[in-house]
Amino acid sequence: MNTPVPPIRAPRRDATENRAALIEAAKAELQRDPDAGLETIAAAAGLSRRAVYGHFPSRDDLVREVVTAGAARIAAAMPSTSNLADLPPAARVAAIAVTLWSEVSHVRSMARVAVRGPFIEAVAAVFEPLRAQVRDACALGIADGSMRDDVDAATLGRLVEGACIAVLDEATRSGTSDEDGRRMVVLSALGMAGIDWRTALLSEPAPAHTTTQEPAA
Repeated sequence: MNTPVPPIRAPRRDATENRAALIEAAKAELQRDPDAGLETIAAAAGLSRRAVYGHFPSRDDLVREVVTAGAARIAAAMPSTSNLADLPPAARVAAIAVTLWSEVSHVRSMARVAVRGPFIEAVAAVFEPLRAQVRDACALGIADGSMRDDVDAATLGRLVEGACIAVLDEATRSGTSDEDGRRMVVLSALGMAGIDWRTALLSEPAPAHTTTQEPAA
């Protein structure tokens, strides 16, 4: 008599895989809908809502994990102090603004989540080195007369940051193209610094060019 062979079950994902699946699902769902709830995120990860609480005490904790990791990735992509050292102040600000735009333009909804609501402080801590670069550029611009001097460098840096966030808001709302968004963020950042828009255009970095290889014969 043959003994029936029990069906082979797929191995269960371990805790590390479940956590990673939740984070990836949160990225995707929050990009589609910044107000996506835990049920939606859990379902996208193939888990129950209850399973989420084994990794994150609340939705805010999950979202905070996602946005701070994203902020760290963006901060790592920013030009280094040595890369900016030989640039005039306006070009420094423009280089930072363009790099920032290139990193967030494809995840605009998530970027707005990161700079709004309960996550501002966590994201601000990650971005502090970037903010220091902007402050330094503003201080140089104030000192050489190329930027407005009615406020100090720290205040001007915050105003420039606010101008960049305003562009992100508008670009997300109106579906601005990447090219137009790039130009807008430069003009807005430098305009806030007191530089007229025609002069600001001269400080915009040239777009990066990618070389397309011909297919092999």
